Amino acid sequence: MGKAFKFGDNIDTDVIIPARHLTTIDPRELAAHCMEDIDPTFAGRVHAGDIMIAGSNFGCGSSREHAPIAIKAAGVAAVIARSFARIFYRNAINIGLPILECERAAEAVSDGDEVIADLDSGKIINITKNETYQAEPFPPFIMDIIAAGGLLASLSRGEDEGDPHAL
Repeated sequence: MGKAFKFGDNIDTDVIIPARHLTTIDPRELAAHCMEDIDPTFAGRVHAGDIMIAGSNFGCGSSREHAPIAIKAAGVAAVIARSFARIFYRNAINIGLPILECERAAEAVSDGDEVIADLDSGKIINITKNETYQAEPFPPFIMDIIAAGGLLASLSRGEDEGDPHAL
């Protein structure tokens, strides 16, 4: 369960992590500047387990992986949006940031609401409003990637476990 931080449509990667901070790949440093151009207080208010809510086309813009890394390192447990830019969607999975597309949740959840996102079922529960929304859950192989902490970690884990499908 976490507090919702709500953002609008077309939140691009330059808003998520401004280009002036791309001189580092340190996740903690990126997290310190996450969303600062749209909400300068975000990094200081977000706590582990909180959830970002957004409108359409979240993560549009450049293909940099810094954006989902900054969000994950800030402690955000999941991003729920009406829709995601395809490259952000892929980068989020690759680094193990849980994301869910759910139009109803994107519309109904308000900033500050207490929200639970069950990734296995796709169920999103708004504790504050006593409402439930349904997103399409990920297939098991993507859940495995997220649970491992990202694509590279899941491949390493597969090798460690003797997975015959591991690269």
